[in-house]
Formats: sequence, C-alpha cells, structure tokens
Amino acid sequence: MITASYTIPGMRIHDHEVDVPLDWFTDASTPTITVFAREIVDPTRSGEDLPVIVYLQGGPGGKGPRPTEASGWIRQALKTHRVVLLDQRGTGRSSRIDGRLIGDIGGDHAAAEYLTRFRADSIVRDAEHLRTTVFGGKRWATLGQSYGGFLTLSYLSIAPYGLSACYVTGGLAGIRPDAAEVYARTYPRTEAKNREFSARYPHDVAQVARIAERLAAGDVRLPDGDVLTVRRFQSLGIDFGMKPGYERMHWLVDEAFAGNGELSDTFLSQVLTRSSYSDNPLFAVMQESIYASDTTGATNWAAQRARDAQPQFAEEARPLLFTGEMMYPWMFDEIRALRPFRGAVDELAHREEWSALYDLTALAANEVPVAAAVYYDDMYVDAHLQLETASGVGNVQAWVTNEYEHDGIGADRVFERLTELVAQRGGELLT
Repeated sequence: MITASYTIPGMRIHDHEVDVPLDWFTDASTPTITVFAREIVDPTRSGEDLPVIVYLQGGPGGKGPRPTEASGWIRQALKTHRVVLLDQRGTGRSSRIDGRLIGDIGGDHAAAEYLTRFRADSIVRDAEHLRTTVFGGKRWATLGQSYGGFLTLSYLSIAPYGLSACYVTGGLAGIRPDAAEVYARTYPRTEAKNREFSARYPHDVAQVARIAERLAAGDVRLPDGDVLTVRRFQSLGIDFGMKPGYERMHWLVDEAFAGNGELSDTFLSQVLTRSSYSDNPLFAVMQESIYASDTTGATNWAAQRARDAQPQFAEEARPLLFTGEMMYPWMFDEIRALRPFRGAVDELAHREEWSALYDLTALAANEVPVAAAVYYDDMYVDAHLQLETASGVGNVQAWVTNEYEHDGIGADRVFERLTELVAQRGGELLT
C-alpha cells in the first residue's frame, strides 16, 4: 500500500507499507507487523517500467537511508533502476523495536523468542513479500552493504528465483558461521587500526590516556545520566573501520577537557551520541546472533571471551586501545537504551538452537550473478573469510581492493565497478 508520494529534488518517492507475519514459520494466525519500504525513481522516468534494485542496509538493526539528494550510489542506480530502500523489520518505520516495546513483552524468555523473529531468514521473507505483492513479482537486484551481504547470502539460499543480480559491498559473510572465529580474526585487525591511529596522531596517545585516567577515577556522567566508564570510551573505536574514523576520534579527544581540567560538555555530548544506541538498539542486541546458525550452538558472548584473552585491550593497559564492532554483556548494564534488553540478550547468547542462515548446497549451485567488493583491510568483515565464501558460492566475482574502507559504498566508483562486473557476464537476469 502506498502511504505517501512526494518529490525531493532529483527523486520521485513512493512510501510503501505492508503487513507481514511476525513469525513466517508458523501458521497464518501469528500476529502481524508492518514492513516499510521507500521506492525512489528518477522523476524524468517515473512512468517507465524500470528494473528494481532493493538496498539491504548494514547492521544488524539498520534502517534504510533517508536521502536528502540523489547522490552517490543512489544517483548512479537511478540511471537504470527504481531503487527500494527497505527498513528491515524492527527498525525505522518497520515496527521498530526499542526498550519500551521489549519491556512490555513479558519476561526475558518471551522477549528473546520475539527477537529471534528479526533475523536474516525473516528479513529475506519480508523482502520477497514486497517483491511479489508491491513490485509485480518480477526479479529484482539487491545491493547489500555489510550485514546486507549476509542477507544476500540468505536470500540466495531461500529464494534465488526472486533475484536478477546481487551486488555486495564489504559483506560476504562466512557461510559456516562461527562467532569465536570471527572475533579471533577481528581483534588483531582492530589492534592494527589502533596502531595506525597512533601513528597518524602520536600526540593523541597521551590525551587518550589522560581521559582514561579521569574516567577511572569515577563519577563522570553523560548528559543522560549514564556513568561514562573507560570501557565505554574504548568502544568508540568501532569507528576506526570507516574512512574518516581516525579524524573523528582525533577531533573528539582534541576538545576533551574544559578549562577547569574536567571533561568538557562538548566531549561528553559527543560520546553519548556515538555510544548510546538509542537510534539502533538492535545493532547491539542482535550483533552476535548474526553468527548463530543451525550448526553453531551458543555464541556465549564470544566477543567478551575473546577480549578476556587479549590483555592489551584491558582498561588499565597503556597505550589504551580502542575496541571495534564487539558487543559485551556490560553494555546492557551501563547503556540506558540497552538496559531493557539485558535479560533477553543474555538468553540469546546462551541459546543452543537456531534456524539455518544459509543453504550450502543451494549456494554452491547458485546461478544468480553476484559481484562483491572485498575490502582487504576491512576491520569488521574479514577479507579472507569473504574470499573463502566467494569460492563456495556459484557465480561470484570478487573484486579485492585496499583503496577503500568498510564505507566504500559512499564512493561513486564502487557501485559502478560492481555493475560492470555483472555486465561482463551478461548483465542482470531480468526475466
């Protein structure tokens, strides 16, 4: 159902909402939720029957972009396609989940069960429902950024018949998921990013240590009342995998102290914004669950277990090292927006039985053209695991480059190069 139509310069937009089952795997009596998608077309081509490409946002827990202009990959895609920006279930306008909702469900076990309905296998089925009910049932292409690449592999496992081509940027997940292996590979790369930051801004090393000492002394409050701990400060290193991440950290610590020697309001306000998860709680809540499948068993707080074996990341270590895309049990005690999820997330961490994320047989036999940008220095998704996946999935072309960081999709060249690779193999399958 179209709920609104309007124009932003360079883009004609239609907003769509559909009802889908909360649980795709039970009978039709299951409760429903709303899934939202924003369709964009070049205004000069709005009457044409163009092929469709759906954007699978990074995350988990990522809503679709809210564009203010036709720029970047969207501008390029609009030359040839209608673009669909999907709010994945539980995010944005798709029955968004927050602490208040999860607190109303009724107990940690019920909340954990509810959250298992927000994994890749359900998101893919939502997308298929959109394709068949709103977009005429024709095959469409996908563009998967980061976790969107994980979704792509699930899509190829569940409903390849709905796909004309798949483009992936920094997100060829390991098809034999193992959270422990993921973090064993992630920490060394994160440590290397810390060394690069310190080499670029050597004078920041002492400033970071000074901040840590003040936080360790205690009673530093963020604007929402949360206590700012050293380990929460360390978690800001999640930004080191993005191209401007070092610069954002540099300017943050540059203004850390006020004239009285205390941490400044500017610093504390920015730290809150970067670490509150108020806009995307599912990113933290579901982070380890994206590596849980029918063969893995419990993730058992894999990131925390790996950190416990890495003394160089200790809060007392100097130089102080920042951490990356890891979620820890203490976050659900210390961060206001995450506290309501604490019991449910702990139950998810110890959950032994999971639905399958990938069908290895279907992936090996895949005929849908897939072009994937593999960023060799990617801090979040290990390049070697991505290449292992590329070798186990049929019809995949991997473009390996160290020219970009994980946010390379923002560069015009990345999407253009992927479409060239698919075109060289005969283009999208549009029948």
